[in-house]
Amino acid sequence: MKTSLKTACLLLLAACQQNSSKQASTDAGNEMQCINPSSPYEKVQTSNGTAMPVSNRRNKFTATPDTRNWPAKPWPQGMHWVAAGDFKMGGVGHKARKDEFPAHKVQLGGFWIDATEITNAQFREFVSSTGYVTTAEKKPEWEQLKEQVPPGTPRPDDALLVAGALVFTPTPGPVKLDDWSQWWRYVPGADWRHPVGPSQDISNNHEYDDHPVVQVSWYDAVAYCEWAGKRLPTEAEWEYACRGGLSEKEYAWGDEVTAGNRFMANLWQGGFPYENKVLDGYYGTSPVSSFPPNGYGLSDMIGNVWEWTADWYRNDSYTANAETTQCINPTGAKKSYDPGDPYVPKKVVRGGSFLCDESYCSSYRPSARMRTDAYTGENHTGFRCVMTQEQWAARQRKDKDVLALRK
Repeated sequence: MKTSLKTACLLLLAACQQNSSKQASTDAGNEMQCINPSSPYEKVQTSNGTAMPVSNRRNKFTATPDTRNWPAKPWPQGMHWVAAGDFKMGGVGHKARKDEFPAHKVQLGGFWIDATEITNAQFREFVSSTGYVTTAEKKPEWEQLKEQVPPGTPRPDDALLVAGALVFTPTPGPVKLDDWSQWWRYVPGADWRHPVGPSQDISNNHEYDDHPVVQVSWYDAVAYCEWAGKRLPTEAEWEYACRGGLSEKEYAWGDEVTAGNRFMANLWQGGFPYENKVLDGYYGTSPVSSFPPNGYGLSDMIGNVWEWTADWYRNDSYTANAETTQCINPTGAKKSYDPGDPYVPKKVVRGGSFLCDESYCSSYRPSARMRTDAYTGENHTGFRCVMTQEQWAARQRKDKDVLALRK
């Protein structure tokens, strides 16, 4: 995404209000609220009006990674070890974009990484324990928003500054793919409990406990990581883990989109953004581990939902990395810069989502980089966590101290 979707939606509403009649403004507001959006959690209507179930499969793949070189037990629950090593980071194949180059050698220390994306159940536990309120549940503040838009941008009416998030909404038919606002809507009341808006509440519906949590901002993901004694992966750690031990392959499983006619990730099949044929079995998010894990036993590194990383986005990050004598444990740029949208500081997201297809996104590749502003919540973005062995040891010591105090 080239801009802050949330900010752009709000500003579009403001423009409609200032340049049109009161009725036109109301109509624009209703449009942006996305009345009755299609839901990834119910039966949805296809472009020809027929009902299509969310899922026609419920596979679960159990990972059996090689643990011979893992650190001594105990191991952190739900995490897999990625041993120290080096790899060639950057673009592979004809789909690679300019900001994936130059490819360059990177050295990394070993780290633990969550075997799956953080689920609704895990995030619910965090919220129940801390009372945390996510970005999407808070009213946007103009003082924050105006820093992300061109100088002189008029302030939206306060009535338009309402809590919410972005929801994908399929179009009735084919459209030009140069205007994302045709399929994204800012929906008041959308948040992690209500991924597509207030019409649906999954917080008490355990059927979706094993789906990845979505509608979480970068700051929400960081808050969860801190509570769990972990952190977000750097961009380099994420790509290294995603490759699963394979070297310079276009996809996490090889050089073909499918493997033996098997869908390897939850992606879009059909005409984007109006027709999802659900050939892989899922319209929206899928339960974690529904597709084969990679060589490190990690599920959904590609597809399902985008994953936040720790790094600020710069289009020229790799140039700086390639110019160093040794690129060891890179942590990304100190400051964000996107020449196509210079006012919005952005974080890197990786891995693609259930909306990715070749005609529009093609980011279902280990080297693909995408960017979005840290405050934006969307119903195709989540995260997973990492930690070093030292962080894991520190967490164990802390847990022992807490138990000792309780006795």
